[in-house]
Amino acid sequence: MSVLPSRFIYLCLHFLVLYFQLQESQQTSADFRIYIENHTRNPDDLSRKQVRIYQLYSRTTGKHVQILGKKVNANGDDGALLVVETETFGSHIRIKGKESEHYICMNEKGKIVGRPDGRKQECVFVEEFLENNYTALVSAKYKGWYLGFNRKGRPKKGSRTTQRQQEVHFMKRQPKGRLDPLEEFRFTPVTKRTRRARRLKANSKRN
Repeated sequence: MSVLPSRFIYLCLHFLVLYFQLQESQQTSADFRIYIENHTRNPDDLSRKQVRIYQLYSRTTGKHVQILGKKVNANGDDGALLVVETETFGSHIRIKGKESEHYICMNEKGKIVGRPDGRKQECVFVEEFLENNYTALVSAKYKGWYLGFNRKGRPKKGSRTTQRQQEVHFMKRQPKGRLDPLEEFRFTPVTKRTRRARRLKANSKRN
């Protein structure tokens, strides 16, 4: 008669041990899930931002991109500074006006606007480095839609842009007086105009 109760007690203890192990496993999984959510909710927590200040020269207007509050154009003079936040992983960037502190964003209609909050995906662009030393900026949210400006400096709708258009070609330029010698060839490549000027200068010295 004493064998049955002992077996019953053993089984009860065994099930209790399994129960507590299961509870502990579920708690660990829940804690791990919360940890992952907290560390992936905002990608900025996982990567260190690289903040740079430079000008974005437009190939079509011959001037610089500037952010004037909600309006964005490519008619800025030399000195139109942009704060470019680059993620460590990949070439995703956010572009903010140094003075206006508004970000360049592209809405669902492909319209370029300036917004004070640049955390949304609409304000993220991906750099594409072209063979002609220019850079194109494609929307991270709307695939195939580029940041571009017409000859008057007005923004083009993203749905009407392609990578081959000159309207979406830009060149990074350091502001005057802040040129880093290590970045000289990256930001200010030699053009036909500069070569011509050098020849004229050399000829004048000979004469």
